[in-house]
Parts: sequence; C-alpha cells; structure tokens
Amino acid sequence: MNKERIVVALGRNAFGETFPEQQKNVKKAAESIADLVEQKYQIVITHSNGPQVGMIQTAMTEFARLDHRYTVAPMSLCGAMSQGYIGYDLQNAIRTELLNRGIFKPVSTIITQVRVDPFDKAFHHPTKVIGRVMTKEEAEKEEDKGNYVVEENGGYRRIIASPHPVDIYEIDAITALLDAGQLVIAAGGGGIPVMEQGTKLKGASAVIEKDYTAAKLADMIEASHLLILTSKEHLTIDNGATPLGTLTVEEAIQLIEEGHFEPITTLPKIDACVSFVSSGEGRTAIITKLENAYQGMKGRTGTIIRPNFPGNKI
Repeated sequence: MNKERIVVALGRNAFGETFPEQQKNVKKAAESIADLVEQKYQIVITHSNGPQVGMIQTAMTEFARLDHRYTVAPMSLCGAMSQGYIGYDLQNAIRTELLNRGIFKPVSTIITQVRVDPFDKAFHHPTKVIGRVMTKEEAEKEEDKGNYVVEENGGYRRIIASPHPVDIYEIDAITALLDAGQLVIAAGGGGIPVMEQGTKLKGASAVIEKDYTAAKLADMIEASHLLILTSKEHLTIDNGATPLGTLTVEEAIQLIEEGHFEPITTLPKIDACVSFVSSGEGRTAIITKLENAYQGMKGRTGTIIRPNFPGNKI
C-alpha cells in the first residue's frame, strides 16, 4: 500500500469568485483529489483564498459602516471565516466524489494558525491588495489608522503584508488525522497569520502566500511530494514562449536569479518548490493544471523540480 504523503495546493481557479462558482468548481477539484486517493496517497490539501477573503473583508467592512454598533473585522478573523467557508464546500465535494467511487474516507478541515515574524520585512513592504474600492476620504481614514493604501483604477484599496510562515500551530492535529487515515484540509489561504504574545496568539494584519505555507506544511509532515495546481499545464518563461519541464533545484534557482518569474504570481510557486525540495531527501515538487494532478504525480506533465537529477534542457 502506498504510504507516501503529499501536499496539494489548490489555486484560485479551483474555486471561482462567487458562491455558485465555488460550488461548481470544487466538484472538479474533488475529482482530481479522488484520483490521488485511489493511488493510496496520504493527502493534505491547502488552498488559495484570494477572492473569498477579500469578499468577506468587504462585506464585514460594509456591515460596520451601515451599523456603527459593530467594528470592522480584522484580517485574521476574515482569514478564519474563509477557511471555514471554503473547507465546508471542499470537504463535502470530496466526500461525495469518494463515496460515488465506493471509497469511504473521512475528510476534515482544520482551522489553522501560522506563526509569522513581527520583524518580517514584508510588514514594511505590503504587496497584497484586498477589499473594496474606497474614496479618497475613506483611504485617508485607513492611513490614519496606520494601514497602507494604494491608488488603483481611479480609486483606492487597502494593501497588506505577505510575511513568510515560520511555524504551523496545528501541525500535531494534522499529523494525527493523517495517521488515522483521514484526508485533511488545512492552512487554507496560507493559514491565519498570528504572532506570539506570551501564551496568547494575536492575529496579524496580513495574508501569507499560500504556496510558501504549502511548502512549510509539506516539510513539517515529511511529505514526498508538493503538488501545486494552477490553471496552466507548465510554468513558462520568455513571455510564455518556453514551457518548463523537469528542472533540478540548481536550474530552478538560476532561472529565479535571472528574473524570469513575475514576483507576485509565479515567483512564489517556484521559490516554494525549491525550498521544499532542497530541505530534505527524496522530494519532488510539481506545478501543473488542476485537471492534470494524477499525470503530474506520475511525472508525465507539468513543471517538475527534483534534486540531483539531470533536468530537461531549457
């Protein structure tokens, strides 16, 4: 029986941006996950929450604006809401798909907190745009609170930090569920960013890049594979003209240093893969499209990063 552990990171294309879109798209994600379950992998799923956390933050902000008895929800709370909302749809879609294939396997979602460093330089250079478009007056009020604001398309939007993950607090629970034969959904949206204050965990006004948390999670559970599923079959360079096949860590690092990857979107994916593969022995990372999850695990498609193997020439 296959006992290899893998972490599957689902991109935003697995969910869409509205309630109906998400319920429709998670069925496709469930099919790809079920293909891997049939191969007897132990699986932890993490996922993007970009549109969802922005939607929640916008809704809670509007609610506070309309009823002054309530305050704006902090980003950590919005992150927790998005984990529950996405996890609910995803775990039910996977459960249904597995049962339709004659497989009984419990699926659990864990609200996951991830420690970040309060001195992470990302807090001084925010990159993640969130929430609704604001007027200049509203933007100035945000800045008076100490928040960052960026001008965009004739309006203003809040922009927050994306620090790196340091530790995952619920890792023992995740491991225990894996050992019990369950499929686990954890660290959604990169996890809820928190800082330690004595015995208390305080939410940080940030969003962690989910690919970095996926790599951290894969390392901590000693996974053999990190599988990042996107809307594209391969990563590409040269403005999309050159697809990337199998790479060694050294080749991937060279491409990073040469500046081939867009900093906000593709760079975190390849960087996270390099970090995971180079942090242990016998590890492989794959980046490919959602529908090709099984083929990617078999090494038949996608951008594949391996250590100490001759890579395909670029």
